[in-house]
Amino acid sequence: MNRTYLARLSISLLTAAVLAFPVTTRAQETHEDAVAQTHRHDRRHHTKAKFVGTGAVGGALIGAKAGGPVGAVVGAGAGAVAGIGANKLHRRHEIRHREKYGTPHQ
Repeated sequence: MNRTYLARLSISLLTAAVLAFPVTTRAQETHEDAVAQTHRHDRRHHTKAKFVGTGAVGGALIGAKAGGPVGAVVGAGAGAVAGIGANKLHRRHEIRHREKYGTPHQ
């Protein structure tokens, strides 16, 4: 066998071996890591308080317009509950996004 044939064969085998092993990406995270990072970020930025507070203020404004002072109280409660639901959906979305891409959705 000549030397160039062996060189080409060894390069081909080396290339095939490198391509045969899966390349791991750091972008994908485990579910537990994504949950921990999302909760840490939300605690630092008071995300839940912002969702609940915004919902309560919006509900109070709409309730006051529709039913006076009693409507404002009822609307604030309803808006706070809606804010809690929105926060839950937001958190679930952020966890899924972190699992897939490794970073929060910007």
